[in-house]
Amino acid sequence: GSRLPLALRSTVGQDALMPGRYSHLLAPGRIGPIEIRNRIVMPAMDQNNCTDQGLVAEATVAHYEERAAGGAGLLILETSAVSWPHGATARHQPALSHDGVVDGLARLAGRVHGHGARMLVQACHHGKTSGLDVAAGLPVLIPSLEPPPSAPGGMMIDTTGEELMRMATLTGGRMPEYREAGDDELIAVVEAFAEAARRIAEAGMDGMEVHAAHGYLISTFLSPAWNRRTDRWGGSPEARARLLCDVVAAVRARTGPGFAIVVRLDGREYGVEGGITPEDAATTAQLAVAAGADAIHVSATSSDGSGVGFTDGPLPWQVGQYAEYARTVRRAVDVPVIAVGRLDPLSGERLIADGGCDFVAMGRQLLADPDLPRRLADGRPEMVRPCINCFVCVARNFWSGQPVCAVNSRLGHYDEPAPGPASPVRRVVVVGGGPAGMECARVAAGRGHRVSLVERAPRLGGTARFSALTTPANGDLVRWFEAALADAGVEVRCGTDADRDLVASLEPDVVVVATGATRTLPAVPGVDLDHVLSGDDLRALLTGAGTRAPAGTLRRLALAGARRLGLLGDMNRLRFLSRAWMPLGRQVVVVGGGLVGVELAHFLAERGRRVTVLEEGPDLAVEMAHPRRWRTLHEARGHGVTFETGAVLVAIDEDRVHWRREADERATPADGVIMAGGVQTDSVSAGWFADFGVEVHLVGDAAEIGYIEGAVRSGNRVGRMI
Repeated sequence: GSRLPLALRSTVGQDALMPGRYSHLLAPGRIGPIEIRNRIVMPAMDQNNCTDQGLVAEATVAHYEERAAGGAGLLILETSAVSWPHGATARHQPALSHDGVVDGLARLAGRVHGHGARMLVQACHHGKTSGLDVAAGLPVLIPSLEPPPSAPGGMMIDTTGEELMRMATLTGGRMPEYREAGDDELIAVVEAFAEAARRIAEAGMDGMEVHAAHGYLISTFLSPAWNRRTDRWGGSPEARARLLCDVVAAVRARTGPGFAIVVRLDGREYGVEGGITPEDAATTAQLAVAAGADAIHVSATSSDGSGVGFTDGPLPWQVGQYAEYARTVRRAVDVPVIAVGRLDPLSGERLIADGGCDFVAMGRQLLADPDLPRRLADGRPEMVRPCINCFVCVARNFWSGQPVCAVNSRLGHYDEPAPGPASPVRRVVVVGGGPAGMECARVAAGRGHRVSLVERAPRLGGTARFSALTTPANGDLVRWFEAALADAGVEVRCGTDADRDLVASLEPDVVVVATGATRTLPAVPGVDLDHVLSGDDLRALLTGAGTRAPAGTLRRLALAGARRLGLLGDMNRLRFLSRAWMPLGRQVVVVGGGLVGVELAHFLAERGRRVTVLEEGPDLAVEMAHPRRWRTLHEARGHGVTFETGAVLVAIDEDRVHWRREADERATPADGVIMAGGVQTDSVSAGWFADFGVEVHLVGDAAEIGYIEGAVRSGNRVGRMI
């Protein structure tokens, strides 16, 4: 993706500066025959919680009802297969292929409409990715034989063996066989869409989104790279769009004027020569509107077959990544255009205001906070829980798992009851102000408990505040927690050691220990040299707290530089910390290729350091959801980071790091070394309060290393149960 103009770069923290500014986003709108209460759209995102027969389940209803109750204007049901199980990518996606699906869809429509929202069903034939057909040994449909070439290595690069095995289970390990779609098959596909639309209308839904994007069947027919036919289905823009236009016309004929038809198109096809361009998308949009479409939804796809390609399209990694494609299409048509592509409230508001689109789809944002529209309408944008773009939710779709969210523990767990009022009300003391402690305090206080949170650092956030240096979205999350804790009435004591006397003075009924992980250094020569920094040293520089104070010449220099620049505890300026790290030198070795080591390496390389990462295991950044890992490692390599796996640290001296791979010993020049491994659970802290005679819980990385997702989940669980 291209770098965004400054006008579209935003964070939730910026939203809070100008409350009530969302007049365009919150204005009512219309798509064809349906009126919509605001311009906020929840796009189709697979939840994989339907029954084995593709029927809507109670978990499906709960998921969408929660977003309707939160104020979204338009919801779009996840990708639903018009010919299920044929042309379907997963068994637990919604089916549209027989009349038995109508009752479940009607139940869903009724619950969503009861909250004032509108709802469409995204209908699809998956073509080349029809996993159920592959599993059954059936060929999958494509427009032309000999598909375009894939990138060398494809999905294998930066994907663990376990992840590849999970993906392979969808098809029983079978590889797809392709068949060029014939006239009769394409006519049958058109009829399947029309019949699906009839069922959707009978269920009381407001319309259909025809999925003509993301490399599925219609998308491949629209792509000059995939469609090299010279019959009536290819050879010109009009012929390549024939399948789409026939589908739209058949749906309109089967349902009439009171049924909304939206078409989702690729605004660009990445990773392949001769793929779809924004100008192609504009032409196709005009043809779709002439055939009867009421709106165009502009996304993107990638056809290079690699993992990182997914973060070009359809899983954008940059804010507003597809905004210009929507703008191009909007100039070409006279119906509403829906923009998508990692848009947050502020960038969405700006895009509508300057004529770039008419509606804004916010997918992962509405997974993170179903109440986002209501919070904006209430003039409280600071209370919107931000998506941190970690890709945890979408990662599970690669093996048809139910998505979860790193910051919203409710997602994917609709079988668990929502937290109810506390009975009896108790006095709760939370020790530690990282994500686990903050989430536990927030939930417990929201239930009515009297909660105090004690944090030794000057500010809340713990490791999340530290990680905001390399991952600014984590800073947005910390700011949200600060606002949410204040709103819940939590007493927060920062810059305070939670010793036994202090905790006893608070007279707790419950103590929650959320002190985070501990870190150990390997027993190798040179680890105590002045130019070696541990993870705790770095955290001390950023937060003003750590298990040991920085020591040695380099550590003193770095800490003094951070103080001089006013950086300690001030997350808004952490990105400038590289000035204070000049003593780190120009050649840096990071020992540990997990999440922390990889992100630090990328950060330093962007700022001119020459970085080598040594990882003892076979894989890098296994703690990251794999789509995020794909993108992060790709970007890091692009900035010159060298990754060495199977690398065992041997020793550190004044200007080199010595390591070996099997019997091969090597030395890498280094005038700065960062020890980014050795993370362990805290087996000691809970014992501090064992003899208090009160209930004690251990949460977050103190109990089990799970980073933000695991920390928030464990904090939420304990906050609900105490």
